[in-house]
Amino acid sequence: MDKKLVTLGGFAVVKDAPDVRGARQSISKLAAEVREQLFRRYSADAILSDINAKGRRYVYAQCADIIAKIVSESKIDLTGYSQQDVVASIVSEITGFGPIDPLLSAPDITEIMVNGPDQVFIEQKGRIVKSDIRFENVEQLRRVIDKIVQPLGRRIDESSPYVDARLPDGSRVNVIIPPIALQPTVTIRRFRHDVMDRGDFTRLGSLDDATVDFLSLLVKSRLNVIVSGGTGTGKTTFLNFLSGMIESSERILTIEDSRELTLKQPHVVALEARPANIEGKGEVSIRDLVKNALRMRPDRIVVGEVRGAEAFDMLQAMNTGHDGSMTTVHANSPDDVLPRLMSMVLMTGARLPEKTIGVMIASALDIVIHLYHFEDGSRKVGSIGEYVLDDTTQFGVRYVPLLEFVRASGQATTKVDGSFVMSQLSVVPRCYTKMKLHGVQYAPFEALAGAEHA
Repeated sequence: MDKKLVTLGGFAVVKDAPDVRGARQSISKLAAEVREQLFRRYSADAILSDINAKGRRYVYAQCADIIAKIVSESKIDLTGYSQQDVVASIVSEITGFGPIDPLLSAPDITEIMVNGPDQVFIEQKGRIVKSDIRFENVEQLRRVIDKIVQPLGRRIDESSPYVDARLPDGSRVNVIIPPIALQPTVTIRRFRHDVMDRGDFTRLGSLDDATVDFLSLLVKSRLNVIVSGGTGTGKTTFLNFLSGMIESSERILTIEDSRELTLKQPHVVALEARPANIEGKGEVSIRDLVKNALRMRPDRIVVGEVRGAEAFDMLQAMNTGHDGSMTTVHANSPDDVLPRLMSMVLMTGARLPEKTIGVMIASALDIVIHLYHFEDGSRKVGSIGEYVLDDTTQFGVRYVPLLEFVRASGQATTKVDGSFVMSQLSVVPRCYTKMKLHGVQYAPFEALAGAEHA
């Protein structure tokens, strides 16, 4: 009989086992017995010490020894189960993060969403699907949650029912538990260890070669750039790609909530915000770091994301000589970037007219790059443009696209195809002045400038 393994309660059992509920109860009983005996032999600190000194294989051997004795004493029947996979699952819970460990090691999984013990969804190749991973029970899920937050000196309980944390590999984690949520819920945004390059973006259709060349000229011209898009559009990944185009001779300061940017240049200073401790003290905000960065003689400042009052300080830096700075912002469209930034500026308590703030933003930002996440899972650059002054608008400025992704008409819905098209401009773009200042030439802009002088 062909025995196919599936996951029950976080442990591997035979798919055609006659009693699924009985299988889960047996495995749960075994896991509890192994944990009890293991912690009876060693203290928790000793186990962690052994893991660090001797590695995962040592704990695996200890668990295998305990399980063998339990089976020999006929305390539990493992007939029809994969004993090797059962041992691996138990060790995974002790040394790692239990049932979700395999998901954390899969390179093509970008997001893990645990909606209680019985529902684990993943984002894979841009699409969200339900996995066959399940936790043994709520208690096992809570043990994994505690393992995530405790090393960071954080706590999660009824008085503090949600927390932002990160895993040792840098992946971002959000946890929320009852009474705020019906079930303990864990959302993990995976950290990319590899940096996507030109070939990756063009192969995936996120960009074409001509657009990459255009972007490299914008970076070389030291234009201030903001990357916008909704959640999951790949803003941080794209910011990392853009930052990689900066000359290796420049001093780059990166500022993030949790470090995700992995620049290869030799002169990079990485700053990381720090949340308040349990007593509510010790916080170092993104805004604090942006202010401090101005005193560190940066050639470029790269802020992972602006979402609050720090936007004002970032814009001030861009307006006072820190050219070539970059950041990202959540926005549904290029037109939404302006009101989003205005609301952040107002968070500082500034009492300025809307048009004054709009002109300040337009003066600071040279280029807006907007990303889209399409229904086929693909992520593409949807628009590259700039703000121009326009007194007829509410905020005194308007967005003008320089290059856009144009979707092909009449295509199949399974795959989004199209092309990147330069806009039909009637006047020379504002960014052309700064490009000329840095000796950068771009043929379409040169042609427009020549036509104006003719």
